[in-house]
Amino acid sequence: MSDSTLRQQLPRGRHHLPREEVIASQRERILVAMGEAMTVGGYVGTPVAAVLKRAGVSRETFYELFRSKADCFNAAFDRVSGALAEKLQTVIADCADADALTRMDRILTAYFDHMIDDPASARLFLVEVYAVGPSAIEARMALQHRFVEVVATMLGAESEEQQFACATLAAAIGAMVTGRIAADDPDSLRGIKDQLIALAERSGTLYGNAFAQPEVGE
Repeated sequence: MSDSTLRQQLPRGRHHLPREEVIASQRERILVAMGEAMTVGGYVGTPVAAVLKRAGVSRETFYELFRSKADCFNAAFDRVSGALAEKLQTVIADCADADALTRMDRILTAYFDHMIDDPASARLFLVEVYAVGPSAIEARMALQHRFVEVVATMLGAESEEQQFACATLAAAIGAMVTGRIAADDPDSLRGIKDQLIALAERSGTLYGNAFAQPEVGE
C-alpha cells in the first residue's frame, strides 16, 4: 500500500485539532508529496509548486517548515531511510534464532518488498539523491554503510576479509536495485532474491560463517 493511500488530509472547515497535530500532518504530506512528485520529473524537474499541489498545502506553509526544496528533500530522505532501517532491524531481531537460509530469505524479502510496495520512496533515496548535492550524497553513503552492516549480520561476517566481501556484495545489491527502480521495474526485484541466496550458499565462508560447511569429523 502506498503512502498516498495511507495519507489523510485534515478535515475541511473549522476544526479543533492542536496546532502541533496540524503541523505534523502538513509536514508528513509534504514529505510524501516530494517523493511522489519526483517520479514524474525527477528532483531537478520538480518545482516546489508540484509538491504543494500534491500535498494540498500553501507555499507559505511549505517555507514555514522547510528552508528550500533541498531541505525538504533531505527531510524526506531521512523519513524513508529511517523507515527502511527500522523495518530491517525488526526483521533481524525476529529471526535472530533462525537458520541462515531462513534469516537471509526473510531479510531480503523485507528489503525488496519495501522497494516494491513504495517505489516513489525507493526512487527518492536510491536515484534522485545524487541530483541534490554533497550533503544528500553523504547521507546516501551513510545509509549504504548501514546496509553493509545488515548484510554482514545476515551472513555472519567476522573477519576483515569477510566484512570487505560483504561491502562488495551490498554494493552489488544496491546497484541492481537502483537500476530496476530507475527503470520503473521494481517487481523484478523478487527474481534476484533466490539467486543471491544461492550465491551466498555457494560461497562458503567468503562473506561470513552463516553458510560454513562443518568440518569432517564434527
